[in-house]
Amino acid sequence: MKRREFITVLGSVAVAWPLAAGAQQTAMPVVAFVFGGSADASARYVAPFRKGLNETGYVEGQNVTVEYHLLENQYDRLPALMADLVHRQVAVIATPGNTPAALAAKAATATIPIVFIVPQCPVLLGLVASLARPGSNGTGINFFFTEVIAKRLRLLHDLVPKAVRVAVLVNPANAPLAESTLREVNEAAPTIGLQIQILNATTIGEIDAAFATFSRVRPDALFVAPDAFFTDRRGQFATLTARDKIPAAYSNRELVEAGGLMSYGTALADMFHQVGVYTGNILKGTQPADLPVLQSTKFEFVINLQTARALGIEVPSGLLSIADEVIE
Repeated sequence: MKRREFITVLGSVAVAWPLAAGAQQTAMPVVAFVFGGSADASARYVAPFRKGLNETGYVEGQNVTVEYHLLENQYDRLPALMADLVHRQVAVIATPGNTPAALAAKAATATIPIVFIVPQCPVLLGLVASLARPGSNGTGINFFFTEVIAKRLRLLHDLVPKAVRVAVLVNPANAPLAESTLREVNEAAPTIGLQIQILNATTIGEIDAAFATFSRVRPDALFVAPDAFFTDRRGQFATLTARDKIPAAYSNRELVEAGGLMSYGTALADMFHQVGVYTGNILKGTQPADLPVLQSTKFEFVINLQTARALGIEVPSGLLSIADEVIE
């Protein structure tokens, strides 16, 4: 957060309000940025979002106000939050990386523009009529989910070829993402020869409890579903996986930087940047229906070599050669 920003609470949802002169603030359009995790988890992605806004001529605090609504894994707050945003007629609702928020926004308004990032097909979700011609008040970015899940699972197996039993941890509070992850994992695992154990966690205590089950049925590896709450808890995952000596695969690099073995997933920063660009274009008058839904094609494969050594894993040279980053 900038020093001139402060945190208040609106319907139990944390919101950051940039300060500005009263006359300026009432004249500026308001963008609601709705994120599923905490301020810590969103910090890396707010900067590219702001950069996208800037490229379209909008500077936060000067000619646009951005409210940061951080759900901190409490998705049950969405109906009240969306009702308030619609009541106040904000200019744009941005829901990057947050399918429940995109769906809640769509259910709440057919007029306020929505800019989303979703891993599932936005047409099947009912967010748009088609990718090329959204035909509604929503547009944004769709990233490939099926292929990414299957490839992440295969890369984990390539790193730990003796692994047979893989624990898959999902957050049922984020139901669309949890269900999609389980569907794709269950389809991909048999083709690789893996047995899957499903674990759920929606709280810090439930993450601890999931790891406690490993004393009874120890998996050979851990596959953690993409989720803002899990990214928030990257320190906890690093501590527990190191303690139990379990190789873990994640969807984004933050968890690998914290000590996870590997990650493979879409380059999220690029997508948040595009959300900023689309938001700025809409503020300038472009209709969401005229902005095609983009499909992200940039992916990142990150390996933590220090963690691999601690686990006694020798990383094949072929994997090192295709990694986008190797953390020493």
